Amino acid sequence: MSYAIIGFGKIGQALAKAFARNGVEVSVATTRDPESFAAEAAAIGPTVLPRKLADALKADIIFLAVRFESHPQVAKALPSWKGKTIVDTTNLFPVPEGLEIPSSAVVAKAFTGARLVKGFNHLVAATLAADPVVEGGHRVVFLSSDDENAVAPVAALARQLGFAPVNLGKLDEGGALVHAHGRTWGPLIFQDLFKKES
Repeated sequence: MSYAIIGFGKIGQALAKAFARNGVEVSVATTRDPESFAAEAAAIGPTVLPRKLADALKADIIFLAVRFESHPQVAKALPSWKGKTIVDTTNLFPVPEGLEIPSSAVVAKAFTGARLVKGFNHLVAATLAADPVVEGGHRVVFLSSDDENAVAPVAALARQLGFAPVNLGKLDEGGALVHAHGRTWGPLIFQDLFKKES
């Protein structure tokens, strides 16, 4: 299984730190030349590999860590996303009036053929970057998807990175807890929860 992070701002770098801390190789890319962020990637760790966007998109599981408004630009990079899993870490706030579906459903439509999992979006960058193993427990990450088979490999990766994945179910059901509604954040956004070892 191969991994990539698209976007190398605060959230992208926080995710890269989680990969580096566990020695897991991950490609990182933006729409810019990889040389422009190579120093930042090297500072995080040797398993964080700056790549051109086209090369990073060869990965099996791709973290979308750009602004919500930028997702259509990334989606245009491939004619079909079949065989790819997109982990949508974006947050849309405030939600435009008249948008009746979760923002992740909008992202899913843009990435034709991909499996989409909403996840890793409820923690601020500093918390996401920190070691998730704390006082005998693991920091929780919430996952939701309309494709039940898509969640398992993302949950396995989350565990590998030291997190405790919690499957909320479909995007418009349990997943609604991590989506904003109008000018109100979902009740699980910014909740820093831990699961104790049993």
